[in-house]
Amino acid sequence: MKEIDFIQTIKHSLVAGSIAGCAVDLSLYPIDTIKTRLQEKKNLNRRLLFSSLYSGVGSVLIGSGPGSALFFLGYNLTKQTVHLSSQWQTHMIAAILGEICACLVRVPVEVVKQRAQVNRNSRLLTIAQSCLRDEGLFGLYRGYFATLSREIPFSIIQFPLWEFFKESWRKQQNQDLSPWQGALCGSLAGGIAASITTPFDVAKTRIMLAHHSHTDAASHSLKIMKNIFQQEGFSALYSGVLPRTMWISIGGFVYFGAFELATSLFFSQNSQI
Repeated sequence: MKEIDFIQTIKHSLVAGSIAGCAVDLSLYPIDTIKTRLQEKKNLNRRLLFSSLYSGVGSVLIGSGPGSALFFLGYNLTKQTVHLSSQWQTHMIAAILGEICACLVRVPVEVVKQRAQVNRNSRLLTIAQSCLRDEGLFGLYRGYFATLSREIPFSIIQFPLWEFFKESWRKQQNQDLSPWQGALCGSLAGGIAASITTPFDVAKTRIMLAHHSHTDAASHSLKIMKNIFQQEGFSALYSGVLPRTMWISIGGFVYFGAFELATSLFFSQNSQI
């Protein structure tokens, strides 16, 4: 890869990725809150399900942009430097490395955010300080591997599908896609991936919300899913599947739409320069 292409990829990934992450997380935050509360282990008071839907939104303001920027940085750099026999394989490897990078920021944000979503009266700073005091720095990274076990299957389904849908549509109309067309491809790919990987999301939520003295806090996704299945039944593994699928389908349109629009503007400005 040429040095100028390398720098362009970094700039493009950081700018477009940040815009996409902030756009989707802020606009659809209430749906994410409802999904988290539905997945919580204890019985939920239905009257409180729709209250304080923006609890913990400050964590998104802090971490959404950097997390998404890191993902696209890892994803795009890998796509340009790794060339396997199949495009599907290249896109899957790129998605995996992108998620490993993104979760370095995403997991601490997710820990604080989800605790704020189920504890409506707690401030973000108080939650973060309590986590550090009781569990140390690793407390903020509780569920890191559970998050990866959710995000990696999700991304290796979503991103190759997104690329496939775009390429198929591009060939059919014999010209590049507009941002809204790329957004529609992302919405469809995201909805499919979201519905399939919901059990991993439920397991991740249980690990992050468990008290630090509970066995779930130090457990792993497969064990959590097995316990949920045995104790609560198969349907509990798909708690929140409808809001999750709806959130990610709509979010996929916003996320990829913002990314494609930012990308088109970015390259348009660079070509003029």
